[in-house]
Amino acid sequence: MKAILHAGKPGLSGVSAGQIEKPVPGPGEVRIRLKAAGLNHRDLFVLHRHKETEPPLVIGSDGAGIVDEVGAGVTIVQTGDEVIINPGLGWPDKSDAPPEGFEIVGLPFHGTFAEFITVPAENAVPKPAHLSWEEAGVLSLAALTAYRALFTRGKVKPGMTVFIPGIGSGVATFLLQFAKAAGAIVYVTSRSEEKRQRALKLGADKAIDSAADWREALGGEKVDLVIESVGAATFNRSLEQLKAGGTIVTFGASAGDEVMINLRTFFYGQFNMYGSTLGSGEEMREMLAFIETHNLRPVMDRTYTLDQFKDAFIRMERAEQIGKIAFAIE
Repeated sequence: MKAILHAGKPGLSGVSAGQIEKPVPGPGEVRIRLKAAGLNHRDLFVLHRHKETEPPLVIGSDGAGIVDEVGAGVTIVQTGDEVIINPGLGWPDKSDAPPEGFEIVGLPFHGTFAEFITVPAENAVPKPAHLSWEEAGVLSLAALTAYRALFTRGKVKPGMTVFIPGIGSGVATFLLQFAKAAGAIVYVTSRSEEKRQRALKLGADKAIDSAADWREALGGEKVDLVIESVGAATFNRSLEQLKAGGTIVTFGASAGDEVMINLRTFFYGQFNMYGSTLGSGEEMREMLAFIETHNLRPVMDRTYTLDQFKDAFIRMERAEQIGKIAFAIE
């Protein structure tokens, strides 16, 4: 089968379009003929985490398609079912943290940038009927990350003020859509005027230039909840926007892992801080029900074929996208 593989050299130089043997589902597994897949920042990180000494790896964590074969003992999914892949392996129930042995599709196991993939049957969940294949194919990783950060960890409620630095990524865009659907007031930031205008069209109540004085731009207003994924470049500025007793949830660190904070300011502010990573199968089902109830769709950036993988990776590496980048797979 055709696949996008990483082998040998680290980074994009080690990625190529090639052929790999079509997988056979084992007991409890299903094989899915993929119709679409989604590109994530995680796929860029995998190009450096996957070791040169390891066998070629099919990359990609997001995908959707049609079940074409089921393994022994599978009863919850049938051949012909249209499904979305839940990329979180081994985390069935909602919990404070993922269980021991939790992994994500695309490393260390083969991913979705291919014609076929095998996954545990419980990781093949029904595709919402209102989504196109490309929309379904880009959904899971970013939307599930956003859902857990916002609802499970952030405990968003109607009327709360939510602050999202760095709008434009898939997760941040879902955060905006989900928070507005939940009845929250949402403020975002971006260096890009185009992304700020797009965010306003998606329902953001304010879109602030990342280089501006955020406190001044918000008129001194403090917020209930910050969902932070930028990291060192914005973390302390984000903390400054929290009202006393407010909550900050962090799920990423694209601009630096290590942050120095003023502990006295933190404990006098009675702040709450939570880490968050992806989500459980239970939260995946909750998230899909939420998007069906509110008829939500991913914000789509561009769709490529697998042969155009370099263009797609470069676009994401340069942070040029607004929303999700898809691969159409025939």
